[in-house]
Amino acid sequence: MSPGDLIGWLIIGLIAGWLASMIMGRGGYGIVGDIVVGVVGAFIGGFVASLLGLAGTNPNEPFHLWNLILAIIGAIVLIALVRALAGGRSRI
Repeated sequence: MSPGDLIGWLIIGLIAGWLASMIMGRGGYGIVGDIVVGVVGAFIGGFVASLLGLAGTNPNEPFHLWNLILAIIGAIVLIALVRALAGGRSRI
């Protein structure tokens, strides 16, 4: 993975984390929090897609619409899981 790919994934993570937090209804988590939620969400989304027999994320092409969609879906799943497990104690 080149430095450009890493920067691309950080940008995709930021966008996906922010959009997921807006969809889930509590606002953003700051730049670092949104990046973390989005990047982890990309891994979750790619994993779920592969379980369903769909193409997962492509680490060498961060700026692909499919990667962004999977990252948003994964970030929403992550936020929902953290909220369910935390029982209202978490800011995520």
